[in-house]
Amino acid sequence: MADQADSLDQATGSDEELPSDKVADLVEYIVCGLVNNEDAVSLDVTDSEGSALIEVSCDEEDAGRIIGRKGRTIKAIRTLARALGSRVGTSVEVEVLG
Repeated sequence: MADQADSLDQATGSDEELPSDKVADLVEYIVCGLVNNEDAVSLDVTDSEGSALIEVSCDEEDAGRIIGRKGRTIKAIRTLARALGSRVGTSVEVEVLG
């Protein structure tokens, strides 16, 4: 049974986790802790050569919570995402689409 799962993972390529996936997981965890409506949060990750763009979509009301006063919250999220990105070998940009 485990052999079938391994061969299925190899066929679909789902066992290969991109470095940006770890960063996206971190961003999602932080954002979901900030917003009122977690179900409306979605992340769109666009990978290119050595970099990734993470676009966070959420309710308009929650966009203000993610951005924070004078942009301090999103700046902190970007700092954490970039730190993890450099650790896993990719540069990262985080944008809020609201």
